[in-house]
Amino acid sequence: QVQLVESGGGLVQAGGSLTLSCAASGRTFSWPIMAWFRQATGKEREFVGLIAWSDGSTDCVDSVKGRFTISGDNAKNTVYLQMSSLKPEDTAVYYCAAAGSRRPGTSEGGYDYWGQGTQVTVSS
Repeated sequence: QVQLVESGGGLVQAGGSLTLSCAASGRTFSWPIMAWFRQATGKEREFVGLIAWSDGSTDCVDSVKGRFTISGDNAKNTVYLQMSSLKPEDTAVYYCAAAGSRRPGTSEGGYDYWGQGTQVTVSS
């Protein structure tokens, strides 16, 4: 029984900030890697970044590096995506995902469980 529940999406002006949350059921070590993906209308789902529960290490793609930060609260089984300096091109449905593998990669197929997605719209 694994469930991911996302929240925090909304409408924000360019240059603004928004934080997304993903609450995961069960023990976090059952899925050692959690990641954020996003999918804009008419485009493929793309990898944004990930966090490894084992050591708290994170990584993000170059397009968001320096603006987005991934973090986790182990006690709450929750991961966060803190977004700042938002741009219209960040507009997308954002999904969290969990992988049982320690090396799931950056492709959608490497992840086993998915949240329902939350819409982020950045206006100019």
